[in-house]
Amino acid sequence: MTPIRRAAAAGALAALMCVSAAPLAVAQVAGGDSPAPTTWAPLWVASPAPPRFDGTPEAPLSFDDQTVRQDIRVGAAASGLRLRVSNEVGEDVLSIGAMTLAGPDGVARPVTFGGLTAVDLPAGQVLLSDPLGVRVAAFEVVTVQTWLPGPTRGAVRRTPVRLGDGRTDVPADAPLTRRQSVISAIYGVSDRAPVVVVALGDSITEGATSTLGADADWPSVLARRLHAVCPGGYVVLNAGISGNQIIRHGRSPSALMRLDRDVLSLPGVDFVILIEGINDIRHAGDPSRPGLDAGLVILGYRQIVDRLDPHGIRVLGGTVTAFQDSERYDVRSADARRALNAFIREEGVFAGVVDFDAATRDPERPEAMRADFSRDDRLHPNDAGYRAMADAVDLDLLAHPDSGC
Repeated sequence: MTPIRRAAAAGALAALMCVSAAPLAVAQVAGGDSPAPTTWAPLWVASPAPPRFDGTPEAPLSFDDQTVRQDIRVGAAASGLRLRVSNEVGEDVLSIGAMTLAGPDGVARPVTFGGLTAVDLPAGQVLLSDPLGVRVAAFEVVTVQTWLPGPTRGAVRRTPVRLGDGRTDVPADAPLTRRQSVISAIYGVSDRAPVVVVALGDSITEGATSTLGADADWPSVLARRLHAVCPGGYVVLNAGISGNQIIRHGRSPSALMRLDRDVLSLPGVDFVILIEGINDIRHAGDPSRPGLDAGLVILGYRQIVDRLDPHGIRVLGGTVTAFQDSERYDVRSADARRALNAFIREEGVFAGVVDFDAATRDPERPEAMRADFSRDDRLHPNDAGYRAMADAVDLDLLAHPDSGC
């Protein structure tokens, strides 16, 4: 990096960090035609997660002089957009050579950061882009292309991406793969903020086993259900990370640690649907290393509710799905799962209950997920299982006066 670029990037970083610290409440967007005050809301998120190092020499989980294309479906209408780039849990400087965003009109616009098209973002930092005057309707797709000129490991959760060598325009029919990238959120500005629902969970929420690129994870299916009955009234954000736990750190910081970053830092969150704990209570691949007691996970549930309640965020408790016949199932973890679900259903700590377990379990073998709802690992749902999970959400639990419905 040249001294000139380094100085410019440092100045941009300082400027953008000041912007990031300011509330995303009221703003005007260049290119917009409405003089009325406007409100920023999150339209899509991908929670930060440490880089994965489990690739192979033939299929490395890193980028090097490549362009990463992401076709992202936004959750609500907006008259302007802004991107959030995360290196919060990265280990090295994140060098972005160039980034563009194309809206539904197909026109690729340069994404800038304090006026710069190229920036170096130190580990532990985050940047908001300058606003872009791009209009989108709910569930329309925007295409973001990011040129990463040097060796780079993404530090957000895995999402569908397409890759091209060098600085290039990656075609829409390039092979699709599931990889970590660098964009952690898209914000939209409009004169009507949607009701914001955050799905907080692990791989079952991330949709790690759903059909790639089909928006078949349960938060996406729930978003379509809500839009059908209340067009434009809601946005559902997927804050799932594979392997995540309530108490312990695994491949990512625990839910308790990431709560401020992945929920409270987002503007206008109204509801959280929480389904976690299965990774806490299972053994660590070795029965002699048992999972946590249910009581510790329940303490974590209480902490999440207590920390979100002062912000006016209602937490719906999702029951833990069955996993008999999966690799790390044992009697102890089965007992813990029943204890967690009894607490979620009966103790009244949550603002409401989403009984994902009842919706997906085998009625003949209640410790197992239905075979037609499960992947071969007997732990993760397939697309049909994700639909059943989304259908298990009583939409009345998400009723809100600001939805307009």
